[in-house]
Amino acid sequence: MKIGNGDLVVVCDGRKALLIENEGDEMLAKFATREVYEQQERPTHELGTDRPGRVEEIATGVRSAVEPTDFHDREEIAFLAQILEHLDALVKSGRTHHVIVVAPPRALGTLRKSYSPALRKAIRAEVDHDLVHLSVPEIEERLAGL
Repeated sequence: MKIGNGDLVVVCDGRKALLIENEGDEMLAKFATREVYEQQERPTHELGTDRPGRVEEIATGVRSAVEPTDFHDREEIAFLAQILEHLDALVKSGRTHHVIVVAPPRALGTLRKSYSPALRKAIRAEVDHDLVHLSVPEIEERLAGL
């Protein structure tokens, strides 16, 4: 994968995001970490305490349970939305012109739904890998191999 000088590589999942800039060129990348965002995982009882709901069919009188809310999933979606807002601001301000998004498939799907037109235009590539727990040199090596 070719990553140009000044391109911003966003490596993220639902809990952590690394914003890495290529200070090298397309032939020899040299990544430098610009920003790190991390969301602390909170216990479920701090996120919400609602019991799963129940539904009663009026015609038959049959009762059934409603699937409970996944509060951790909501937290991850909110975190990814914050990252997108920040990326959008970077693109609109002209501080970055090209973005490469690296995220696991589920997070990448969540991100794609919320790209702004400006951000969508700036995205050079999307990579569906979970690399957020690797060091920056390991990320650089993995992306060079793609």
